[in-house]
Amino acid sequence: MTITTCLSSNRLWPIRSVLGIAAALALASAATPAAAGTETPWFPMKVYDASSGTPKPADYTPLPKAEKPYRLCVLFPHMKDSFWVAVAYGIVKQADAMNINMNLYEAGGYENLPKQLSQFDDCMASGPDAIIVGAISGAGLSKKFEEAKAKGVPVVGVTNPLPPNALPAANYVDFVAMGEVTGDGLLAQTKPGDKLNIVTFPGPAGSGWAESFNEGFKKAIAKNSNARILAEKFGDSGVAVQLQLIQDALQAYPGMNVIWGTAPTAEAAIGAVAEAGRSDLKIVSSYENQAMLDALNRGDILAFATQYPVGEGAIAIDQAVRLIEKKPVMSLVQPVATVIDKTSAPKLQMDLVLAPASWTPVYSVKAK
Repeated sequence: MTITTCLSSNRLWPIRSVLGIAAALALASAATPAAAGTETPWFPMKVYDASSGTPKPADYTPLPKAEKPYRLCVLFPHMKDSFWVAVAYGIVKQADAMNINMNLYEAGGYENLPKQLSQFDDCMASGPDAIIVGAISGAGLSKKFEEAKAKGVPVVGVTNPLPPNALPAANYVDFVAMGEVTGDGLLAQTKPGDKLNIVTFPGPAGSGWAESFNEGFKKAIAKNSNARILAEKFGDSGVAVQLQLIQDALQAYPGMNVIWGTAPTAEAAIGAVAEAGRSDLKIVSSYENQAMLDALNRGDILAFATQYPVGEGAIAIDQAVRLIEKKPVMSLVQPVATVIDKTSAPKLQMDLVLAPASWTPVYSVKAK
């Protein structure tokens, strides 16, 4: 198996400091990701099989190998943070394990749907056996999905939500449930009678997952009559965009004492809150990345949620191979959303959450 690293100036990689990794290790001691090159199994992975429309607890176990060295094309919204690097790690490791070929392309951000549409066309033109897509917009890609189906190319959705039955197979968390567990996590750390004045920063409008996260969070905090949403600020899930939204909110809503939003939101908020001298502000992240684990350990955030993105990437490869080989496949796999705080972090299955710090992201895998 040959794995090719491809770095370019328009790709931003997360920088993990020695101190940051030490902090993560202190939190997750025995549950640290396996070092690069080791073959620690990620399965069986606890999931919900939602193929029938009713989620049922299940264990996901992949096929041992692919029958042939198939060619897979993978599309991501971006590779700006360690969340998508984690999904890529799962994809690369499982492609390696199943001995298939894989090429990965990223669009550079959620504002770049036209680029992802063009990349989908490029994938189709390359004659793949299957395509895996982390969709910028499920609705925006619907015609491309129909074109692939007409040409007999199976497409698997990974991580980001899609319209019902848009594809023959997909895996992504129940985003409403994931937003809800973060709301519950916030309430669990709130004293009776304390008022929560919240501004939410769900992520990119139209992405589907941002709206669902927000819906779940609001559902949870509605259980507390002292909690209210002051505003909802949608925007691209890059740190720079989120920082501007947070700075604006600090000016517009002086009574805000909770910031809830994406992992890049939380990253941006830590510095903005410190600069504003607002030690009273609580920060909660709707999903995970390396920075969230480090921030939790330092006490900079209250909690974050995980959907086990490494596992999602690995499952997507197996789903694609099963579709190619016309073998039984769970058509909709949902990881079990979990809220992580200082008490639950030591129990975290890190090998399903983050890529090892030593792993260099790659864009191409070649079968033997």
